[in-house]
Amino acid sequence: MMPINPDAAIVLTAFDWVPDFARGFVRDLRPRWACEEIGLDYAEHLISAVNRPADHFLFQPWGQVPVLNDGGIRLFESGAILLHLAEKDERLMPRDAQGRANTLAWLFAAYNSVEPMLFELGNVDIFSKDEEWAKLRRPGLIDFIRGRLGRLNDAMGDKPYLTGDFTVADIAMATVLREAVEAGLIAEQPRLQAYLDRCLARPAFRRALDAQLAAFREEAGPPA
Repeated sequence: MMPINPDAAIVLTAFDWVPDFARGFVRDLRPRWACEEIGLDYAEHLISAVNRPADHFLFQPWGQVPVLNDGGIRLFESGAILLHLAEKDERLMPRDAQGRANTLAWLFAAYNSVEPMLFELGNVDIFSKDEEWAKLRRPGLIDFIRGRLGRLNDAMGDKPYLTGDFTVADIAMATVLREAVEAGLIAEQPRLQAYLDRCLARPAFRRALDAQLAAFREEAGPPA
């Protein structure tokens, strides 16, 4: 992974501990990946997920991560942060009008058309798995997700990435699709499986993942 530069102008707020099932999936992975793709230095500001500092809520109303501070410009929400970082380098955001439009459309598709039902699946399979409503909800939810992923699989065509070349939209989509792997839903879609494998084989993804995992303590810190 790229060495974390404590003096970097960009500071990324992330958690210093999460439960095992969440490791490698916390959303600060997305801006880390973007930074790694373009060789952008950043510093970490690690906070407790269990006892979140009161001042963190001034910058993220729900106390979540990531939060980005870019020389005094602060952003929350991983999608907004990805767009901010993508504006810095054409390797993440094409400069031609149609290329930019395609990238924006696919980035929003990842967050609006794919992620919400995968988030719901996580709730059904992890947080509410013993609830009767979750058992009843799961079959219909799986069918709906299959339909969405099937359409995405068809839309990929023969393109290696969503718009042809790798962009910030692929960071968004690949990190979303990872959440469907354990349920076996990606393996059912050959183009999507190949696409996800291609994205996750990028060295920048591995460096970003290693950086996130390296930030975690083995146990949650003591109460504040």
